[in-house]
Amino acid sequence: MAGDQLTVLNALDVAKTQLYHFTAIVIAGMGFFTDAYDLFCISLVTKLLGRIYYHVDGAKKPGTLPPNVSAAVNGVALCGTLAGQLFFGWLGDKLGRKKVYGITLILMVISSIASGLSFGKSAKGVIATLCFFRFWLGFGIGGDYPLSATIMSEYANKKTRGAFIAAVFAMQGFGILAGGIVALIVSSAFDHHFKAPPYSVDPVGSTAPEADYVWRIVLMVGALPAALTYYWRMRMPETARYTALVAKNAKQAAADMSKVLQVELEAEEDKVAKLSQRDSNSFGLFSREFLKRHGLHLFGTTSTWFLLDIAFYSQNLFQKDIFSAIGWIPPAATMNAIHEVYKIARAQTLIALCSTVPGYWFTVAFIDYMGRFAIQMMGFFFMTVFMFALAIPYHHWTLKPNRIGFVIMYSLTFFFANFGPNATTFVVPAEIFPARLRSTCHGISAAAGKAGAIVGAFGFLYAAQSKDPTKRDAGYPAGIGVKNSLIMLGVVNFVGMICTLCVPESKGRSLEELS
Repeated sequence: MAGDQLTVLNALDVAKTQLYHFTAIVIAGMGFFTDAYDLFCISLVTKLLGRIYYHVDGAKKPGTLPPNVSAAVNGVALCGTLAGQLFFGWLGDKLGRKKVYGITLILMVISSIASGLSFGKSAKGVIATLCFFRFWLGFGIGGDYPLSATIMSEYANKKTRGAFIAAVFAMQGFGILAGGIVALIVSSAFDHHFKAPPYSVDPVGSTAPEADYVWRIVLMVGALPAALTYYWRMRMPETARYTALVAKNAKQAAADMSKVLQVELEAEEDKVAKLSQRDSNSFGLFSREFLKRHGLHLFGTTSTWFLLDIAFYSQNLFQKDIFSAIGWIPPAATMNAIHEVYKIARAQTLIALCSTVPGYWFTVAFIDYMGRFAIQMMGFFFMTVFMFALAIPYHHWTLKPNRIGFVIMYSLTFFFANFGPNATTFVVPAEIFPARLRSTCHGISAAAGKAGAIVGAFGFLYAAQSKDPTKRDAGYPAGIGVKNSLIMLGVVNFVGMICTLCVPESKGRSLEELS
């Protein structure tokens, strides 16, 4: 294989870590930073939307979003993301990574601003326009998954490729953190300036009219990082692997990479022609040859990402309830609307700082030493253990003296999701498939993940409801309760361990050798 390898690609594989690697991480990573900000910031303001648009006169508790509205607001972006991953993943292999990369950003910027400007005379009108723009925001975000991963893996050298792709993904942690910080700043500024009594004192007055600006500002800030990186994205040359192996333009590939690597590279047009004539370089996604070579791999990457996201996204749902249960967020009636946003944002920021962000960077540090397989296996194993440890003595954790223990266990589950399958499921599909199908296969794997997220987010929203009507959220049918939901999630993680056996180890090998 080494003899057949193009000089351009070999030069990229053996290149020392240098400035352009870090530039690529920042450019691709800022997309991910925006993705995470946009996807997770909605959970900070859903309670506020309920208070503003679904207030019921004379009710003991502040207004909340009805189940179907809550599902739509939280889930519509995930549905958009799933569609975007499939569409832009395919398009990235057809038109080239760079061309499509700009389109996704523009879509994200426009949709972020538009979702903050959601209008309507009635609550239904506002929520409907918000959902419409959140869908297209998700669609743009979806394109970022396969493109960012593919671009980074095609630019990286083989020694530290895992760390580079994981670093792009780790920017998600900072995005979640930024969402919490922006919500903290906005809500505390508004709370300080427009003082309002708690709901229990004055139900109508507790939601200051200015509260309507809070959620809009939080959503619109998501457009900033995306807009700032647009210029740099457009200046990035197309990856050499796409130009040489898919577009079959050896000259352009050599010219682009000579600039990037600052060395002279020759254009090997004969070699490119020879490589493209081989049968092994022309089979399609739905061919028998693909099934034979990569069928099991694609099953491995899709199933593990699907199972991981069921657990990962359902945890985010339990967050607000868990914080309320352990007393980090006081009962809604004791706060005014804006102060409630502040409390929710504070709790989420603490969790992000203590467990989410460190987990991602542990993966970056160890992935090229331990390998993808070991990290994924270990992550699923510990997630299984902690889920069962939370579930089986669940009553014990709900008692007041044990609440801190509960938070620590909960944080550790999160830590091992990020120092584990949450990062590796993103890295591996960008490495093990052939260049002309790489973006498509990554898109398919990521879309399977988002399907899992939708199951986790909505299936468990209903499942986690208590059998006791007094403890249930308004409008929901009886579920199986938090304890049984956690047991189910433990089982999901265990199945994830088994499916990991289908995923090959890609540490330290060149992309051409892997595919």
